[in-house]
Amino acid sequence: MRWFPVAVLASWFAVCALGAEAASPPELTAEQIVEKNVAARGGAEAWRKVQTMAWLGHMESADAQVRNVAFALEQKRPNKTRFELNAMGQKTLRVFDGSHGWKVRAARDGSPDVQPFTPQELRFAQASIVIDSPLIDHDAKRVAVELDGVDQVEGRKAYRLILRTPSGERHNVWIDAKTFLDVKYDRTSYNAAGQAGTVSVVYRDYKTIDGLQIPSTIETGVGSGKAPDKMVIEKISLNPPLDDRMFARPGGPRRRNMVTIEAEPRDSTAPAVPGTSIRPSTPSAANPDPGSAPK
Repeated sequence: MRWFPVAVLASWFAVCALGAEAASPPELTAEQIVEKNVAARGGAEAWRKVQTMAWLGHMESADAQVRNVAFALEQKRPNKTRFELNAMGQKTLRVFDGSHGWKVRAARDGSPDVQPFTPQELRFAQASIVIDSPLIDHDAKRVAVELDGVDQVEGRKAYRLILRTPSGERHNVWIDAKTFLDVKYDRTSYNAAGQAGTVSVVYRDYKTIDGLQIPSTIETGVGSGKAPDKMVIEKISLNPPLDDRMFARPGGPRRRNMVTIEAEPRDSTAPAVPGTSIRPSTPSAANPDPGSAPK
């Protein structure tokens, strides 16, 4: 008769297991995760009201000759960007008007040298989404989303989503299972030879700006075996007046209505989803070009 208590215990453990399983929340679908992410970021309606955005901050890199490089990033829907770097008085500029892109740096004689984007840079910029993220209004952006599994990202549970863009590229995004904010983003990038590769971006230190959740630190190159580059956003302005001429080919008519964001005093030279055509990697003083490394 000694089998009786064993059978009872087995039945008891089975009941407990069933109870625990019933009490646990059901697995979320990809669309439910997207809905929770959009809500955590501030809501789709609030993001739709943001037509322009400006960031001011600095970039950090252990490999660069200048550790802290000041930047200003201005974005305008649907996909216009203007990105300016200031490294030890040397300014460089990258402009994308939605169709064409240009980069400017000082020539040997000090005059501005304007060059068009390479085919790889242009492809990268055209596939980028500014202001919000690929998940917000993803159907309208023709971005397909599917749930690919659950991972641990820096010790935290995160849902791994596959994003398929209209151009056919596959990107991965990880959504924190507790906060439902974006924590990591892998996307395709291309080197000068046109070879495709994957670059990882990690989002940290979210701040609330007019009800919207925006990361204030973006790290690029995480998991590469060396210290990642950091993009530290110090000031954010929503819906500043940005004239379309700001995003035209440099050297054209004088720009008007440029946004100015006051920065805190800094001892260094510093005065930039998810989703920008800018590749946040810190340039060296000798080659201050943010496009020299992938996003």
